Amino acid sequence: MPYIIAGLGNPGEEYKDTRHNAGRIMAEYIAKAYDFSEWKHDKKLNALVSKGEIEEEKVQLVNPETFMNKSGASLAPLISSVKKAEKLIVIYDDLDLPLGTVRMSFNRGSGGHRGLESIAKSIKTTAFIRIRVGIAPTTPSGKTKKPSGEAAVEKHILGEFKKAEQDILKKEGKKVVEILPILFSKGLSDAMTEFNQTK
Repeated sequence: MPYIIAGLGNPGEEYKDTRHNAGRIMAEYIAKAYDFSEWKHDKKLNALVSKGEIEEEKVQLVNPETFMNKSGASLAPLISSVKKAEKLIVIYDDLDLPLGTVRMSFNRGSGGHRGLESIAKSIKTTAFIRIRVGIAPTTPSGKTKKPSGEAAVEKHILGEFKKAEQDILKKEGKKVVEILPILFSKGLSDAMTEFNQTK
């Protein structure tokens, strides 16, 4: 069975460069870096799919074409057991992490992220790999300055990455691209140790 890497976000041009689409953007970086197949719409999954290999492991990139809170519907047909869930990697935006930070974790709660909640409910397990992409603004000293209140949070996550933020995101993308061969060749524990210790 191939590894499934899901990039979470919302479909449509109006959401393409928004912070909430950080997961989809990362999946596109991976496809380009490893020369995967062109993205094609899979009707059964209602998702854009691109296929390739990393470290001789077959990998299928899946960007759900549902809205964020229905992401699980695109993954349920692919992840039919706990064993298969162990080869699922979900990349998504995280408002608890500052922009410029990416973290890998396994079998954690959703942290209130609707996309993750949908996936866990659809595949009936939380035992899958997550790559969290920080999108929170920071103070000049580098401290996280999370928006306060529902309206402010929504405005921030649905706002587009500014030019300077896009440059930071590209650096994060490079880090995600480079960790995958380590994950596939050395395993989750080594990958998490290496991925999470770097700033």
